[in-house]
Amino acid sequence: MSERIRFEADRPVVLRGGTVLPMDDGRRILTGTDVLVIGDRIADVGPELPVPDGTAEIDATDGIVMPGMIDTHRHMWQTAMRGYGADWTLTQYFIWYYLEHGKLFRPEDVHAGNVLAAIEALDAGVTTVVDWSHGLQTVDHADAAVDALRSVPGRFVLAYGNLQRAPADWTAAPEFRDFVRRRITGDDMLGFQLAFDVTGDPSFPERPAFEVARDLGVAVTTHAGVWGATGDDGIRLMYDHGFMNAGTVYVHAASLSADSYHRIAATGGSISISTESEQSAGQGYPPTWAIRAHGIPVSLSMDTSVWWSGDLFSAMRTTLGADRSREHLEAHAKGDTVTHSGLRADQVVDWATRGGARALGRDGELGALEVGRKADIVLIKNEHSPVSFPLLNPYGHVAFQAQRGDVHTVLVNGRVVKHEHRLLGVDLAAAREKVERTVDHLRTTMGEEEWRKGMNPDIPQTTLLDNPYTYTDYHSDSTHTRRDSE
Repeated sequence: MSERIRFEADRPVVLRGGTVLPMDDGRRILTGTDVLVIGDRIADVGPELPVPDGTAEIDATDGIVMPGMIDTHRHMWQTAMRGYGADWTLTQYFIWYYLEHGKLFRPEDVHAGNVLAAIEALDAGVTTVVDWSHGLQTVDHADAAVDALRSVPGRFVLAYGNLQRAPADWTAAPEFRDFVRRRITGDDMLGFQLAFDVTGDPSFPERPAFEVARDLGVAVTTHAGVWGATGDDGIRLMYDHGFMNAGTVYVHAASLSADSYHRIAATGGSISISTESEQSAGQGYPPTWAIRAHGIPVSLSMDTSVWWSGDLFSAMRTTLGADRSREHLEAHAKGDTVTHSGLRADQVVDWATRGGARALGRDGELGALEVGRKADIVLIKNEHSPVSFPLLNPYGHVAFQAQRGDVHTVLVNGRVVKHEHRLLGVDLAAAREKVERTVDHLRTTMGEEEWRKGMNPDIPQTTLLDNPYTYTDYHSDSTHTRRDSE
């Protein structure tokens, strides 16, 4: 084993001799290249760089050095229930969280899920995560979410939401404004968004929440184009009332028409694709094959560990697979054959890095390796894996070959938080203990029979809501319908 490097605060770090993916417009590949970090910034990129005395040197030979990945939509508070809903449909997810058991989560349960999700992200080379935190039933829950994020050395954006109340209600509460004043201070490591959805009700009950976002000067992230829940009506309402802008992030966007894509493109918004989710849960077919033609910026996300993996390697490969599958099916339906793939490996790597930075309005600081940018860096290298060589196509290797176990070193804001495949400064045992308490609380409160049934629930013999948003009575033919089970 190599000698353990000491990474003191403010000590410069250089990654030596790696294959560097700077993620620039030219999609360059720089072999035998060093990346020098001084403070929280990238100080230089090039071969055989001179470095200050005392610089910590990391051997990146035979490895890939790339920007830290950025997840633009993860329900971190749900991570304590990892894998519980593996066989759920979206309807069952809505019933469990929105209508039945989501209210059981205490502030300490939100804290436990956020800590575990944050640690998991760093371990997989995801250096920035948007915490789509729609489990914030009270300000105490919100404080717990922020405390958890602050306790882990990653970069986060708290997307504040409350699935138990109407957006107009919780955004108007004095305690919400007090929370923003107390906890959202412009810190570089903690951003802020508002997270809520638009039902399509013509009375536009979500308008006051948009006005609060405008007043606070923060972006809105919204689940749009979710089959049976949100669709084109909501997009038109946002557009007609002037609430679509370059900061808006539309999650999934899988059940939208070309008209909605035109509106998103015209107003400069971006789409967060959660391909594993869209494939499995039923929001609609993962839409990259459709939105590429509109030039809409794309970022990647993993959604929730209740179902899926918590890394962006899976997101990249499933996105490529879904896009190419649809491209082939569309061609076959016309008696044609695809001879050249429209979506390439380098594009999904871009979406996992620069795409996330653009979505967050930080494309001048994050998502690329160039002098002056924030030092959020990942080294993919695994000397003990036969899959680590030969390294012929670095973008293809990242998208199809690499896994979270191949993440050798991670820096966030210039700080080494993982090295030689081991997390640094993280108390995994304490995180496990907190999560086990949350699981015990949920299981005990629900009762064993209900807990087991929840993993593979039957269709209830009562009125079934296709849509979980109960703050409006609006229904339409395409979404928000109510039906009775027979």
